[in-house]
Amino acid sequence: MTLPLSAQLEALLFFETDSMPVKKLAKLLERKESEVEEALGELEASLQGRGIALSRLDGEVMLVTAKEMAPLIERLSKEALEGDLSKASVETLSIILYQGSATKADIDYIRGVNSSFILRALQIRGLVERKTNPKDSRSFIYAPTFDLYNYLGITKKEELPDHDTLLAELARATAPDEVPPGAEPPPTQPS
Repeated sequence: MTLPLSAQLEALLFFETDSMPVKKLAKLLERKESEVEEALGELEASLQGRGIALSRLDGEVMLVTAKEMAPLIERLSKEALEGDLSKASVETLSIILYQGSATKADIDYIRGVNSSFILRALQIRGLVERKTNPKDSRSFIYAPTFDLYNYLGITKKEELPDHDTLLAELARATAPDEVPPGAEPPPTQPS
């Protein structure tokens, strides 16, 4: 059973967590922009009176919390800023710290789960910053902030405990499988 276009858009926007251009949504769903705009109107109407709203800005759309939820979200944000870091937050922060910077895809691959909400919480706390990826301007990298280094009492990543050992193990764990001596490498896919 294929879900209505408005439900497909809701799923994409929920998964992405960042704003998305309407053009990109139309391309992903193989639909005309006018169809996507109509379905976005349906989605927006269906979200009335709920905790989530559809926000629009300069041809981009994003799911956000409804403005009526501001006091609750503010309380939750304050708690997140003042409370201890969760195990998932420490894990994500460690990946970023030891690698110096990492893409969301790299972090998700290493952790095996979607890290969007964790990354956002770490940004809110000022522990990591999101920058445009110099290798691919369509994506971002997450890097530790000076505040984080100051908090940890270090001036460079090499001062982290077991830095070289852990980085070598991480590289080995994420490297493509090695070909045993005398064996043929697997065929490569044409790019």
